[in-house]
Amino acid sequence: MSIASGLRGRHLTRRLVQLYVGLTLYGVSSALLVRGALGLEPWGVLHQGLAGKTGLTIGVVSIVVGAVVLLLWIPIRQRPGLGTVSNVFVIGLAMDGTLALVPEHDGLAVRVPLLVLGIVLNGVATGLYIAARFGPGPRDGLMTGLHRLTGRSIRLVRTFLEVAVVATGFLLGGSVGIGTVLYALSIGPLAQFFLRRFAIPEREEDVAAASPEPAPAELPGPAGDPAPAREAGPATAARPPAVAPGTPEQAILRR
Repeated sequence: MSIASGLRGRHLTRRLVQLYVGLTLYGVSSALLVRGALGLEPWGVLHQGLAGKTGLTIGVVSIVVGAVVLLLWIPIRQRPGLGTVSNVFVIGLAMDGTLALVPEHDGLAVRVPLLVLGIVLNGVATGLYIAARFGPGPRDGLMTGLHRLTGRSIRLVRTFLEVAVVATGFLLGGSVGIGTVLYALSIGPLAQFFLRRFAIPEREEDVAAASPEPAPAELPGPAGDPAPAREAGPATAARPPAVAPGTPEQAILRR
């Protein structure tokens, strides 16, 4: 997918609105996790640690890290979409805007609801922007690109990247806690649930055109073991699969 290739087809206006609403809500949800102060998502731990060491805002750090990760797509021959490039900037700006509006809190009576709201909203946001079909974010694209390049499973590549990111962020002073664990356990099911809710109908031939390769034979199951790919049912002109087989988005969600 190129940046311009997604700017065609049916429901373009709805897809664009869904993309930018999703990315904005993703930034808002990440900021709520920061204010909850009970542990961040893996990349958030790294962003917070770098922000503390550099004096930059966490949103600016998110933008810089996203841009650096996007540069890593070049040697692994990943192609960005509009959603990929937008992801770099919109999420970071939304994070800093939300942090400027939402004050810090000391009491668990406020921090726990902020954590829960942040995780659920992150699932909503992920379902929104992935269902818009404008390409994965830089970090997820790095994961799927390394999976394709090395032949290792999505589970192994994702685990390696996120452990490395969390460990580095923690050493830099990022927040790791119960929120990090809760996020890791819940974001996959939440994202899949909301992806189905926000799926945008498209023509069957559009799905076929977006799927030049077969879906991966091995996908991580809920307990960490390989699980066979599940059938999503036959595509129809009115409601085909929300994510085309063989795309990075499918590999991200079916983990």
